[in-house]
Amino acid sequence: MTTTVAADTGVGPLLRGWRERRRISQLELALRADSSARHISFVETGRSRPSQDMILRLAEHLDVPVRERNSLLLAAGYAPLYPETPLDDPALETLRTGLLQLLAGYEPYPAFVVDATYNVVAANNGMTMILEGVPERLLAPPLNAMRLTLHPEGLAPRIRNLREWRGHLLAQMERQIALVRSDALRELYEEVSAYPVGDAGEEPQEPVPYFALPLRIEHDGRVLSFISSISTFNTPMDVTVAELAIETLLPADQETALYLRSLSG
Repeated sequence: MTTTVAADTGVGPLLRGWRERRRISQLELALRADSSARHISFVETGRSRPSQDMILRLAEHLDVPVRERNSLLLAAGYAPLYPETPLDDPALETLRTGLLQLLAGYEPYPAFVVDATYNVVAANNGMTMILEGVPERLLAPPLNAMRLTLHPEGLAPRIRNLREWRGHLLAQMERQIALVRSDALRELYEEVSAYPVGDAGEEPQEPVPYFALPLRIEHDGRVLSFISSISTFNTPMDVTVAELAIETLLPADQETALYLRSLSG
């Protein structure tokens, strides 16, 4: 009687799950990873035990999140390759300093850093301005960007195009949930998608001269328009770093840009 390591550890089914999630055939994956469809099939069915290098290559071409790459390695009997270092660890001091410098460089435009479940880990003064008037209980740690934006006592009542912006954010979360396995993200989605919308923020649906969907939000008696830009680290070797995203709200019109500059003196 013979058994296979892959069948026992489950790395084959895990890889097959990621391949199917990405809607890639065995042949296409094999071509991308410089392998053969036969070998991919053997790995997925447990007839062949993949090397660590093969697992990492397949994970790269399947765009498997860094956290889940560790799971694949463990399932195949290898040690995890990517550490998960707390953001306040001295080892990440250079990263923290760089993030704060980056956020400061975006002033006076609002910018902030979030983790994998949209908890805000850093923000600049421009973002503080946007949050003026939000109840203290919504600002208590952990401050969550999605909850803060869509909660009926958060920014939602001030967003002039709330239905459009809400739809954009929920679709963004749906795409993430489809790409990664995260119970926490799914729970957050279920929470914020259940928030009532009502009639708040309903502007006339007219064509607007923007190249991307703007966030139109009331502040100090005027409407500010922003375009959201999101940046991530390209080649992270740490789970914490891989799950960070930097979001910047860039002015979508000249009026918003001039107003923000006037606040900065």
